[in-house]
Amino acid sequence: GWIIRYLHANGASMFFICLYMHVGRGMYYGSYTFSETWNIGIVLLFTVMATAFMGYVLPWGQMSFWGATVITNLLSAIPYIGTDLVEWIWGGFSVDKATLTRFFAFHFILPFIVSALAAVHLLFLHETGSNNPSGMVSDSDKIPFHPYYTIKDILGLLVLILTLMLLVLFSPDLLGDPDN
Repeated sequence: GWIIRYLHANGASMFFICLYMHVGRGMYYGSYTFSETWNIGIVLLFTVMATAFMGYVLPWGQMSFWGATVITNLLSAIPYIGTDLVEWIWGGFSVDKATLTRFFAFHFILPFIVSALAAVHLLFLHETGSNNPSGMVSDSDKIPFHPYYTIKDILGLLVLILTLMLLVLFSPDLLGDPDN
């Protein structure tokens, strides 16, 4: 069970590293001009962050009660509705087993929503076409590069999996807190 736990935790951290590189690349190359694709990507990023938050407070124990209390209590700073919003999320006046059960349900359901949003993101990307780093129209210069890109992507995936396995097997708590 320990290897699955560390694969899940460190895989999520590596997923966020890849996600931030993807967003940074999009900002650098001006992909924000494709508004539909960009906006779905922002919603996708927020949904992934919500999923990560739900998973962060999940390990049942005192630390998860503390994490859920501190982070959700930030919502109490919202004028007029903050206190009611916090009590609604907690399911009462304090974080309890029901709160963590609710977070577990959302942590399980949200990845399916992320998958659907990723499909919509790709759909809009397919409609507009991807961005060209040079900014020039290159429709007339297109030649089939499929094998080169496929091999490059497979190599990148293998490097990512190797890095994840080295991290999990040799230093599993490097990206996380061993007390949580």
